[in-house]
Order: sequence, then C-alpha cells, then structure tokens
Amino acid sequence: MTDAPSGPGTHGFDVHDSRTVYTGAILALRVDDVEMPGGRIAEREVVEHYGAVAVVARDAQGRIAMVRQYRHPVGRRLLELPAGLLDQSGGESPVDAARRELAEETDLAAGHWRVLVDLTLSPGFTDEALRLYLATDLTSLAAAERTDEEADMAVEWVHLDDAVAKVFAGEIVNATAVAGVLAAAAADRGAAPLREVSAPWPDEPGALRARKAREGSDPTGG
Repeated sequence: MTDAPSGPGTHGFDVHDSRTVYTGAILALRVDDVEMPGGRIAEREVVEHYGAVAVVARDAQGRIAMVRQYRHPVGRRLLELPAGLLDQSGGESPVDAARRELAEETDLAAGHWRVLVDLTLSPGFTDEALRLYLATDLTSLAAAERTDEEADMAVEWVHLDDAVAKVFAGEIVNATAVAGVLAAAAADRGAAPLREVSAPWPDEPGALRARKAREGSDPTGG
C-alpha cells in the first residue's frame, strides 16, 4: 500500500459541510466548511455564477466593436466588449452564446471564431469564469430590440492600437475588456496560436446552472 503524498501542494481540501446563504437571479452564495492542512475546518464563502462569454469582434480595418454600457455598481458607463451570461436553458454552448451576444449587442455576425483567452475572474471567492473569443469576417445584421441598460448602450468602433492605449490610460477598466484588448494585441504579434472553439474549458462554471435546474424541476425550491 502506497503512502498518500504529503507536503505543500498535496492537500485535498475536503468539504465537510455546505450551506446556501442566498440565491438570486444571477448568483448564489454558499458557505463551505473546508478542511485545511493540519486538520482545521475553515469557512469559505463561494459566490456561484453562471459564467460568461465575451467577444473581440475585429473588422478588416483593424477596429474592434466595443459597447459603452451603464454599470450600476460603479455608477457610470464603461467601455466594454460585447459579453453576456451563460444563463440560457437547453444546453447552449459557449461559442453559441458568444454569437448570440454579439448579435444582440452590436447587430453583428462573424464568419471566423477562435478562443482568445480564458479567465477566472476572482477565484478567491467566486467560481465565475469567462471565455473570450476573437471574431473576424464580420457582417451586419438587422437591429436587435434592446431593453433596460442595453437600450441605452452605444456601439463604438475603436482601432485595436487605440484600445491598447485606452487600457494604459485608464479609460478601459473593465477586466474582461482589458484582457481581451491586450490578448488580441499579443495575438496580432504572433505571440501564440489561438485555440479552436471546441478547445476544453476546465473552469467553465456549472454549480449555479445545476442549482437553477434543480429549482426549476421542484417548485418548492427543495
């Protein structure tokens, strides 16, 4: 019988108990009792999130389609990439969600898609993760109907070089947009080959979708 591995980097962090504190429209908060090295049990708060996708949609002139959208938690409009939650029922794939969001927010379709980067946005307290795509070979669509904050959203075409400058000037601060702009600029320089849209995504969140599916199948929420 082989001894279990020991030392830094080998602890299992087993969950001894878990309880839900809050469930809302786009997130849930649970508290896990997790075994630490040495045997101590510590509480860890986890925000469950649907996960999301975002798109760097680039035209033949080197411009990217960005949206200026009001974000209530910070109380102002931010220059962002087209993006949205993985909250659709029926097993919508991440790339299909990205296609949908690009159409809904910018009235665009793209003929060529690649994975740009994957992000875990704040893994100290949430499972929220996001897949960023590079979309090219763009065509225009009929204008989509928009509601709530999106009804006030404006599309802005920004040359990629100018977007990089806006990142370093503090004019683009949305974390997804910063990552997408800088990753697209690196890809332009041939830093690394981009992945196919079918590439594995190990950190794609599933806890909140599973929770909502259970609640939907049980009207009592049990």
